Amino acid sequence: MIIDLPDTTAGAVARTLVDLRDRYGAMALSRVLTLVAHADRAEVEDTIAAAVHASHEHPLRVVVATETDADRERSAGHRDRPHLDAQVRLGGDAGAGDVVVLWAEPWLLEDLASLVMPLLLSDAPVVAWWPGRAPQVPAQASVGQIAALRITDAAAGEHPLATIRDLAAAYVPGDADLTWGRLTLWRAALAGAVDAVATDGVLPDVDDIEVSGSVDSPSVDLLAAWLAIRLGRPAKVRRVPVPHLSGVVVRFADDTELRLERPQSSDLAHLSVPGQPTRPVALAPRDTPDCLAEELRWLEPDGVYGEVLRQGLPRVIPT
Repeated sequence: MIIDLPDTTAGAVARTLVDLRDRYGAMALSRVLTLVAHADRAEVEDTIAAAVHASHEHPLRVVVATETDADRERSAGHRDRPHLDAQVRLGGDAGAGDVVVLWAEPWLLEDLASLVMPLLLSDAPVVAWWPGRAPQVPAQASVGQIAALRITDAAAGEHPLATIRDLAAAYVPGDADLTWGRLTLWRAALAGAVDAVATDGVLPDVDDIEVSGSVDSPSVDLLAAWLAIRLGRPAKVRRVPVPHLSGVVVRFADDTELRLERPQSSDLAHLSVPGQPTRPVALAPRDTPDCLAEELRWLEPDGVYGEVLRQGLPRVIPT
């Protein structure tokens, strides 16, 4: 069910949701959080699709705010009040939740928290999500100030490496980035391999670490930074430029190597651990809906992610 609400207010949208709840029963009573996404116009449908996917694991209310089109904004310029168009999606169009789309004038979006306040579920946490361009300091953005969790996606920015460095400089507990979730399978495979190499919990001395990947991929930097933290040494980790995130090599002082390598366009990697036969490891790329759902499982700061940003990234030698 899709209900269009042209030339409306956030309060009127909230009343519509209450009316629909009364008409159709328990709708909106079991939602566990409100996800507020600030998206560019071209990102709206992909943002909704990802949120609907996540709603099957975490029933939620989704509020997607974007700029109204320029023609609409000009035609509304003579009005005595801000112009806002909205749409409510329910049932099969909203997954296990409800979706509100807001098309607002740009200056309204500057104070997004005030705009969406009537639409927030009472006594439920708020999660802010920027599926495209991230604010330089998410915690200081309007909706970021009311959010328990602030999700960005450095890979979606115009300058991904600069974005992840800016996010590291501005990091406060509660910040998260989907790039980190895209590395979950890599980190799990490498953590198990490192444990297998250790003897009585002690690793051999590490001579060198290389991470191979695209020159502009924040995934490569975060994985290298995580390895610097996880292995503790050497002081620096090198990134090797190749077209995609493709491999990790850890060279030990005893002339042995740990290798995790994924061929291009393959969902399988090859893991080589000293003293063991090479074996396949499933490392399919993770998409945005899965990564978003993972972030929503824990509405609390990720200490490891914070440590990687603040202490690991400075140890990555750029290409």
